[in-house]
Amino acid sequence: MSPADLVERLATAVVIPVTPFAEDDSVDTGCYAKLVTRLLDGGITAVTPNGNTGEFYTLTPHERQLVLETCTGAAAERAVVVAGVGLDVHTAEAEARAARDAGAHAIMIHQPVHPYLSPAGWVDYNTAVAAAVPELGVLPYLKSRAITGRHIAELADRAPNVIGLKYSVDDPVHFAAVRADAGGDRLLWIAGLAEPYAPAYWQAGARGFTSGLANVAPGVALDLLAALRAGSGVQEAWLRLRRFEELRARAGAADNVAVVKEALHQRGLCRRDVRPPGHVLGPDAAAEVAAATAGWPS
Repeated sequence: MSPADLVERLATAVVIPVTPFAEDDSVDTGCYAKLVTRLLDGGITAVTPNGNTGEFYTLTPHERQLVLETCTGAAAERAVVVAGVGLDVHTAEAEARAARDAGAHAIMIHQPVHPYLSPAGWVDYNTAVAAAVPELGVLPYLKSRAITGRHIAELADRAPNVIGLKYSVDDPVHFAAVRADAGGDRLLWIAGLAEPYAPAYWQAGARGFTSGLANVAPGVALDLLAALRAGSGVQEAWLRLRRFEELRARAGAADNVAVVKEALHQRGLCRRDVRPPGHVLGPDAAAEVAAATAGWPS
């Protein structure tokens, strides 16, 4: 897949599948494959195994490989697979190569977890991981205001397979300035804070957004995408999902994954279990999830 084709196909709702766990806390690969297939049958054309909604940071290296292989096995012929990689630079490089070998089309590099992240170090980190897989498209996941458009432009100069970014700073004005300073349309900008921020980021130049709620109802996410592309009906599509996303964002996004899994559990699609430091929802919150998704397609 050429970089231009990859950019075109990633200008969409990029869904991060949840990672379902069996009763013994192992990764339920059979359920995972069914959930990914359900997404594809629902019209989703881009997926990110081992993303945050997939509980990347709670998985062992072996489990991340299982998730990767299960996803590419189910989706590689039907959708763009953007594998999440990260942690220390050597692990990220190794898992990027594993993603390539498993049939992924691109990688998403998680924001480095380090108390002393520097902008220059961020560029070095992403350059090194991108260099490990020159055949793949690369999308860094950016959450830090410290990274400016100048740093992003330097990364793109040093790593030509960086085709875009998953941009997750919660300020659309700041995003617009960073995007302009990085060269605007030189890269694909994906709104990494999902549907709630997608309309504002779309106005500033994003042409895709990430989605966790699509695990529950792919059509709800795709309706927003269609409205954004058409330039009409955006408010109606956004209001339909607003309450669900507010539940995910509550208390500093503590229940971000638990809300999605609870909704899936209520539909009989997977267990509600999440791993620490996440926690399953209590009865009151579960009732709020049911109310927020009432009327969504099953």
